[in-house]
Amino acid sequence: DGVDASASASIQVADGERTGNTGMVARMIQDATGADLFSIRTEESYPDNYEDTVDQGQEEQAENARPRLTEQIENPDQYDTVFLGFPNWWGDMPMAVYSFLEEYDLSGKTIVPFVTSGGSGFSGTIEAIEELQPEASVLEGLSISGSQAAQAQEQVGQWLDEVLQ
Repeated sequence: DGVDASASASIQVADGERTGNTGMVARMIQDATGADLFSIRTEESYPDNYEDTVDQGQEEQAENARPRLTEQIENPDQYDTVFLGFPNWWGDMPMAVYSFLEEYDLSGKTIVPFVTSGGSGFSGTIEAIEELQPEASVLEGLSISGSQAAQAQEQVGQWLDEVLQ
């Protein structure tokens, strides 16, 4: 009821709110770093069930769509580091993440990607981020199996210790 599955086909509960696997990991990063949390949301909400979300995501990918985003970061210049999380959908980022990366100029910033997937990890997404944001520094990312996202606190903490040195 009223769930916007935004960019995830899986639903988890974190702090009493529904989110996806990627959202779970994002909250872990926020808890560990004190970072602001921004959710990439589209005008056309993704369905709240797996099968329909899969269909919509595949259709967007086949069309190389750029879904319109509903919210904007108020002052992106205030951030030096951007943790960019997304699920891997068929070897790629959701098309809404492309919309985000094309809408913002992250030149001079550090992008720290993290992905949840069923086993394909980042695929070619790191290269896609580097191509879309050539003036940003893209650090080594964290890949977490979607089935392990809810229990990834220790893995996230160790990764953050490495990338934030």
